[in-house]
Amino acid sequence: MSNGIGSNSGNPQSGGVREVERREWWLWAYAITVTLALVAGIVALSFPGTSGASTWFVSDLRERVRGLAAMVLMFDMYTVFQHFQLQRLRKKFAERDELFRLITENAADMIAVIDASGKRLYNSPSYQRVLGHSPSDLEGRLSLDHIHPADRARVDQAGQRVQLTGHAETLEYRMRHGDGSWRVLESTASAVWSTKGEVEKLVIVNRDVTERKRAEEMLAHHTLHDLLTSLPNRTLFLDRLQHAIVRARRHSDYSFAVLFIDLDEFKILNDSLGHSAGDDLLIQIGKRLLSCFRETDSVCRTTAEHAQLVRDEGLARLGGDEFTVLLEDISDVAHAVRVGQRILARCAAPFVINGQEVVVSASIGITMSCASYMAAEDLIRDAELAMYRAKKAGKARCEVFDPAMHASAVRRLTLESDLRKAIESRELKVYYQPIVALESGEIIGFEALSRWQRPDRLVPPNEFIPVADETGLILPINHLVLRDACHQLRAWQLRFPSQALLTMSVNIAPKQFSQPDLAKDVRCAIQETGLSPEALQLEIMETTTMEAEKAAQILAELKALGVRLSIDDFGTGHSSLSRLQRLPVHCLKVDRSFISRMDDDNDSQEIVRLIIAMAHTLHLKVVAEGTETEQQIHTLKRLNCEMAQGYFFSRPVPADAITDLLQQSAQGTAASSRG
Repeated sequence: MSNGIGSNSGNPQSGGVREVERREWWLWAYAITVTLALVAGIVALSFPGTSGASTWFVSDLRERVRGLAAMVLMFDMYTVFQHFQLQRLRKKFAERDELFRLITENAADMIAVIDASGKRLYNSPSYQRVLGHSPSDLEGRLSLDHIHPADRARVDQAGQRVQLTGHAETLEYRMRHGDGSWRVLESTASAVWSTKGEVEKLVIVNRDVTERKRAEEMLAHHTLHDLLTSLPNRTLFLDRLQHAIVRARRHSDYSFAVLFIDLDEFKILNDSLGHSAGDDLLIQIGKRLLSCFRETDSVCRTTAEHAQLVRDEGLARLGGDEFTVLLEDISDVAHAVRVGQRILARCAAPFVINGQEVVVSASIGITMSCASYMAAEDLIRDAELAMYRAKKAGKARCEVFDPAMHASAVRRLTLESDLRKAIESRELKVYYQPIVALESGEIIGFEALSRWQRPDRLVPPNEFIPVADETGLILPINHLVLRDACHQLRAWQLRFPSQALLTMSVNIAPKQFSQPDLAKDVRCAIQETGLSPEALQLEIMETTTMEAEKAAQILAELKALGVRLSIDDFGTGHSSLSRLQRLPVHCLKVDRSFISRMDDDNDSQEIVRLIIAMAHTLHLKVVAEGTETEQQIHTLKRLNCEMAQGYFFSRPVPADAITDLLQQSAQGTAASSRG
C-alpha cells in the first residue's frame, strides 16, 4: 500500500491491489502444478504391470491413491471457488477505489496522507486548484514546509497528539499559496491504523477558510469601529478608557486626559449641503484629527492587511459629529490644552466638499483623570459638560472641566426631572399680562405666559423655560397654555360682553413652529373653546420666521385659520425687510431690551422709532414689551406706537386677578355711562 500512496495523484490503493493480484496468480499456478503432478502419479500407479509388487499391495495402494486424488479434486474445486470469490472482491475494491479517486480529485477540500515522519505520501489535486501547488512542488516534501513559521510548532504538536492518542484533531493555521500569499486553512487530522494496532499514517483534510476569516475579522472590526470613519466607536473607546482608569488607580504617577470634540453648527451645514456631504466632512474630520497627534499621543492606527487594532489607540467617533480623544501618560492639563488648541487650528483650515470650500469650527471639553473617577462614562460625561461650556463661551475654544460644572449639570437634570413631573401633576399654571391701547388706556388683550407653581415657591420662567426648550418639554407646556388661554379668554368674553373684543396672545416656540401638526393643533383649540379665530394672536420669534425653510408656508396655514400673527422680540434677529414684507403677519412686538434703554440711550430710542416707522410702512401694528416707566409710555405715544405691555400696567398675574381687573373696568365704564 505504501508504494501506491507514494504517488502524488490517482488512486492511493491501486498499487497495493496489483501486488495482491500478482501474488494470488502465482499461488494459483503453484497449486495447479502440484495438482497435475499428483494426478499424473496417481494415473501411473493405477495401470497394472507398472510395479513388481504383489497384487494385494498394489490393490491397497490404488485405493489409497484414489482417496488422495479425490481429496486433490476437492481442493481444486475449493480453489476455483475461492478464485471466483476473489474476483468478486477485486471488482468491489476496484469500484471503491474508483469512488475514492472521483471524491479526492473533485473534492473542494484538500486531502493529504503523511507518514509518521511527516513526509507527504499523497496529495489530492485540490492542492493545485486551491493553493497553486503542483504535484512536483509537494512530492517528497515534509508537511510543515509550506506552513507559516509561526504556526509550525502548533501544527506539529497537534500531529504528535493524533499519533499518540489516535483521536482526530482540528485546528486552523496559515499555509503559503503558490503566489506567495498566506491562506488560512481549517485542518482535521485523522489516524490510519496498521495491522499491529499502531498509527502509521495520518489523513489530513484541509479547507480554505480565508474568506470566512476575513469576514469574521471584518465583522469584529465593525462591532468596535465606526462604519463611516473606521475610527473606534463608543464601545471600544470606553474599554480603552476603563483600562486607563484601572492603570491610574494602580500607578500614582500615571495620569491621562479625555478630550470631547463637537463640531459647531454641524446640523445647519448637514441640512444645507446634504447628508452625503455631511458624511464626507466627517470622514475628512476623522483623518485630520489623526494628523493632529504626535507619535506620543494615543491615536488609532490599523494595519493594511488585517485592520487589527493597536492597543494604545485613543481617537474615537462616538456618533454624529462627536469625537473623543484619550491622551495617556501626560504630565498635566497644559499638555491636553495644547493638543486641543492644535486640533482647533487644524480644523480651522477649509475642507473641500463637492468642490466647495467649507469652514467649520469645533468646541472641545477636557477632563483630567483623578482618583474619584471609577467609570469611563463619568469621564466622558464631564468632558461633554466642559464642551457645552465652551459652546456657551463663544464656540471654537477649549474648556477644562471643574466640579462646578458637574454640580450645575446635576441641578439641571434635577430640574428637568422635576419639570416632567410638574407637567403631569399640572403644577404649571397660565398667567396673563394685559396689553393696553396707548391712546385710550384700555385693556384690549392679554399675553398668556406659563408659570411653574411648586409647593414651596414660584419658579421664575428664566429658570425653567430654557430647560424646556432644550429638552422638548416646551411642546406639551405650550400645548396646555394654548388650550387654557383659549378657554379663559372665551370665559371672559362671555362674562364681560360689553368689553371691547379682547384678544389673547400665545407664544409659539421654535420647536413648536417646526411641528407639522401646528395648524391642526391651533384649529382644534379654537373649535373646542368656541373662540373666534381673530381673537387669537400667535407670537412667533423673529429668528424662527427668518430661518425656517417653510416659514411662509406654515404662516400661511395659520393665517388661513383666521388667527392673527405677530413677530415677537423684533429687532434682536437678522431681519430681512423683503422677506418680512412677504410674511402674512399683522403685528410686531419691539423687544424689551430696546424699550428699557429708551430713557437713557438715544440710539435705542432711535431704533424703536425706526421699527415703528417701518412697521407702519408695512401696515403692521406695534406692541412695545417691557414698559416700566411713565416716560417710556410718553415716548411711545409720541412715536405713534399703538400698544404696550409691561410692569407699568401690570405684572403677569393669575386668571382670578385679571377677572377682578376686568370687573373693575366694567364697573368704571358703567359708572361713566350713568354719569
